Amino acid sequence: MNNNWSRRTILKTTAAGLGAGALTPGLAHAQTNGSKDRPPPRFLIVLSSFGGANVIDSFLSVRESESANASVLNAYPDSLVQTIGEFRAIDLKSKTIGAIPASFTANQSGFVRKHGQDMMMITHTGTSVNHFVAQQRSINGNAAWNGRTLQEAVAMTYGEGYAIPNVHLVNGTGFTEKGTDLSLPAYVYGERAPTPNLWPLSLDGYKGVEGAPDRSLFEKARRLRNDQIDPSSEFYKTFGENKRIKHWTSIRGDALRGVEAEDLITKLMLFPDSEEMPLGAHGLKGSELGQKVRDAFPNYAFDPLESQAALAFLLLRYGVSVTVTIGPEGGAVFRKGVTLGRGGLGEGDILNPPISFDFSHNANREVQALMWDRQLKIADKLITLLKSEELADGKSYWDHSMIYFATEFGRSRTRPANAMTFGTGHELNNGSLIISPLANGGRVLGGVNPDTLMTYGFDPETGRPDPGRNMVEKEVYSGIAHALGIDTTGSGLPDMRAMRRNA
Repeated sequence: MNNNWSRRTILKTTAAGLGAGALTPGLAHAQTNGSKDRPPPRFLIVLSSFGGANVIDSFLSVRESESANASVLNAYPDSLVQTIGEFRAIDLKSKTIGAIPASFTANQSGFVRKHGQDMMMITHTGTSVNHFVAQQRSINGNAAWNGRTLQEAVAMTYGEGYAIPNVHLVNGTGFTEKGTDLSLPAYVYGERAPTPNLWPLSLDGYKGVEGAPDRSLFEKARRLRNDQIDPSSEFYKTFGENKRIKHWTSIRGDALRGVEAEDLITKLMLFPDSEEMPLGAHGLKGSELGQKVRDAFPNYAFDPLESQAALAFLLLRYGVSVTVTIGPEGGAVFRKGVTLGRGGLGEGDILNPPISFDFSHNANREVQALMWDRQLKIADKLITLLKSEELADGKSYWDHSMIYFATEFGRSRTRPANAMTFGTGHELNNGSLIISPLANGGRVLGGVNPDTLMTYGFDPETGRPDPGRNMVEKEVYSGIAHALGIDTTGSGLPDMRAMRRNA
């Protein structure tokens, strides 16, 4: 980028939808302390796992000495499996990722030791191994509550009064697909934020525009357009009552003015003023919390997942949103400055393999280790940031938050005899990681049959293992919703008391 770039030019470089479609009607300011009529907010971070995060390669791993069929199942050498409380952990070093000559070191044990008290592993069996369908069902519980997603349920309960309650920072997946409950108010549905680094530039129609007239004249022009020119047009006379047109006019009306009044273009700006990003030259500046976030996510400028996580924190911290969805994308990501040569890649040069977890088709153990390590590092930094900021009454933002590792499915359990590198397919049977002070932390709910590596369920009331039961998507959805304090009266959702802390 050079100093000749205008804000308009920057906007043109971002994905479609950055501009007018980036907002939902809402009030300008969030009441973060709660009130007599509204409970204190609880925040949901969906950390999606494209391609299938497998619990058998992480916190429910099995030692070879524990399985009668270890040589042909994905049981790990005893030396690689650590037991920490109720959890297992795999720390793995490898010089390759399948056919990719890239060395890496992955660690799960450090995260468990640091955050185990808030970790809850729940087993379940899904109903689809189709990527998109399984992604949708991981967040709507297989249409558990009239088809509304967990993000929409959180926004419905806590999002009124927030400028953009439900933001999707990873796009093009079923994890961010709109639910099928069309009875909800418009503000609860997710808004897409492609290119998180530059998305804040879309949150003000005036700031940074070169040669713009006085703002009062700008507002007069808006009113003329909204109140006279558009209503008298043949287009509006024909289509003005259409729901999408009404939504559009509400977006560019009170909602946009509220967002502009909150100065979100500044509060959410990750970049500092620099030669590369000359904010000051266009009358703009970076967020006051920008340096803190950049220290936590130093790769924010080129790593999609770090940029998503950085903006996710700012959205929660500044009272803009109550739920954010992030996750790795399909493309490979390399450390800044890496060049691909004949010598291969050095230690840690590859941050994200092609197609993320789904590259397990080629090299299951290496990919699962690398991707779990990547996602856990993101979660650790988000938790640390949220703990460092007080929400109200001595409670931090983390005290009111949950991270749900939404995954499509697991991976197949078999391997060629005694192979260390092997590919896996999609498998319905799996589990999910939930991290939250609101959940039944320090627990594994369910278990694993060591001779098949298939997970089994638990009693919804007591949490006791139940080898004859498999938990279903609806039960996972319900447990998450109830742990977040969402009133599901009349929904028909089961009570999953075992998933709630101090229930």
